[in-house]
Amino acid sequence: MEQSDAAMPSAASFGRDKHSLRAFSFSMYATQAVLISYIPLYFMDQGFSAHQIGIIYSTGPFISIFANLMMGMASDRFRTIKKLLTILLVGQLAMLALLFPVHHFALICLVMTAFYFFQTPMNPLSDSLILLASERIRTPYALIRIFGSLGFAVTAFLIGILLKHIGSDWTLPIGLCTISVTLVLSFFLKDYRGSTRKIEFSGFFQLLRKPEVLFFFFIILLVSISHRMNESFLAVALRQMGASDSDVGLAWLFSAVSEIPVLFLMGKYGHRFKELPLLVFACLMYMLRFWLASVLDNPFLVLSTQLMHSVTFGIYFSTALRYLSHLIPEEYRSSGQAVYAVVWSGLAGLISGTLGGYIFEHYGMSNFYRVGAVLALISAVLFFCQHIFARNAGR
Repeated sequence: MEQSDAAMPSAASFGRDKHSLRAFSFSMYATQAVLISYIPLYFMDQGFSAHQIGIIYSTGPFISIFANLMMGMASDRFRTIKKLLTILLVGQLAMLALLFPVHHFALICLVMTAFYFFQTPMNPLSDSLILLASERIRTPYALIRIFGSLGFAVTAFLIGILLKHIGSDWTLPIGLCTISVTLVLSFFLKDYRGSTRKIEFSGFFQLLRKPEVLFFFFIILLVSISHRMNESFLAVALRQMGASDSDVGLAWLFSAVSEIPVLFLMGKYGHRFKELPLLVFACLMYMLRFWLASVLDNPFLVLSTQLMHSVTFGIYFSTALRYLSHLIPEEYRSSGQAVYAVVWSGLAGLISGTLGGYIFEHYGMSNFYRVGAVLALISAVLFFCQHIFARNAGR
């Protein structure tokens, strides 16, 4: 009986930690729903072109290359994630508030660059925290991350309905609200830490020079470009086809809700399958998804392709993180996540924003999505090649 009572506080503590992580993930992705789904429409209503919106979105990913590396290394060196998350959220609040009086294109680019310095490291740091926590509270990563998908889905849908009635001028105040809630929730997180071994970053950089690691990140870049192209310009594409803000919200609702059962299944059964074949399948589904978007001319049919987010991003993201955990030792977990984020959101965001915006504006939506489909197909072939090489090498 005494042993049972002694175990109860530990179980209760694990429960509180799990709920705190889920609530934080829900709120953090609610902010991302505002950024991804409605900030482009806000800038469009301010009179900016698709190419200008692409440039605005590419300035942030450019600075995120440095921000992710800095924050990842700072996390590994100072053995903290929670404190960095809190600092980043305060910075986001300050930068988003600065957008209210700014209307000149160059100044908006400058403020958004500073905003993304604080915003883009959030995902890799929170993923690192969830991965570290999942090992200790005995809850799979996907079963915590799934609440981020719920936050994105609910927020994207409800805010779409709200903005349809009150106008896009309220986009920034709504963003400030979601960031504020996330900041409050960050104080309830526990600062899980990985290995206590002394960090030698020379070893980390030697690790990055390994051919299989470099090849993996190169393929990730190709997949990410195609994914980010759709993510950055879906709202613009649907608006040009005659869709309303609530329709755009419905598109993001479809994508976020569709990934929830897949993330759940990946959390329960994903470990039974090898990572690289799963990544091949996800890339082939990306190719099909973007090819369909390139040939459809009805906004509601294009909107329905967002349901394929389940078998593209849902499988790809959790599987890529799992494979990365095999490539990168635990003591370099945050730095490895930072490099992944540099490729996933930094380099890919920069290329998809500038090149994607140019293609969209000068060659149209159909060719824009065809480029994404080709990149996804190339990624599938390269992942298959890496799988064959790894199998022949006995890994």
